[in-house]
Amino acid sequence: MNLVTFSADGRQHWGVSVPGGVLSLSDDFPQWKTLRGVIEAGAIDLVLAAGAGRKASHADGRFAYDIPIPDPEKIICVGVNFPDRNAEYRDGQDAPPNMSLFPRFARSLTGHGQPLIRPPESPQLDYEGEIAVVIGTGGRRIPETDALSHIAALTLCNEGTIRDWVRHAKFNVTQGKNWDRSGALGPWLVPFRDPAQIVDVDLVTRVNGEVRQRDRTGRMLFPVARQIAYISTFTTLVAGDIIVTGTPTGAGARFDPPVWLRPGDVIEVEVPGIGILRNGVADE
Repeated sequence: MNLVTFSADGRQHWGVSVPGGVLSLSDDFPQWKTLRGVIEAGAIDLVLAAGAGRKASHADGRFAYDIPIPDPEKIICVGVNFPDRNAEYRDGQDAPPNMSLFPRFARSLTGHGQPLIRPPESPQLDYEGEIAVVIGTGGRRIPETDALSHIAALTLCNEGTIRDWVRHAKFNVTQGKNWDRSGALGPWLVPFRDPAQIVDVDLVTRVNGEVRQRDRTGRMLFPVARQIAYISTFTTLVAGDIIVTGTPTGAGARFDPPVWLRPGDVIEVEVPGIGILRNGVADE
């Protein structure tokens, strides 16, 4: 079982994935309005136990996935975090000593199975497949040697980008990264139990069945433990915060000519042990 947030019957629920659908547990635990509350309380195992052996409350096709944590305090994304991504910039510079970071807002992300939205202001909607980690135990100046113990769960992100809006300012990419529903997060939260789930796993992004991005997290310039340590140096991480850990080479902007996403395309981000995040594309 994995933890899910979904909409059905005119309201948002949270619960667990079960064979044939999802099981709402929102009413079983009214003290926690979202999965952020479950994580803050350290209650993931309690929730999983409550769902054990029970049938779906909502069958497949009778609900819509939402982003797993609809109310995070922070979503922080790591840019240019694979060796080939650094080379894509063709600026002759070696990998930087510190990571590039930028924020995303929850409103900029949609759930599994929902379309990424292409705005009328630009056709340059692009994909970036990534793993996202969810903080369970917060902290400030977390030692790198202890950092992975602060993770509660893992999920997947399509860190969709409006490319020409990334260059609207000299140093700032925030505008291109935060268009409403331009990216996706999900489908669920996989409880984090073992460093092997994140340290060296295969990350693949497909567009219409064609592999566009593929690499292993073991090749990250800044591994996840380093990300947590570095970010927590300047800001206090809290339960439910999300760190989007970086994408491999192969985004549409790097083709010649660039290949942008269009309505009818289907993008899949897949990592063994986490699952597949699948989204279409629609015009606003």
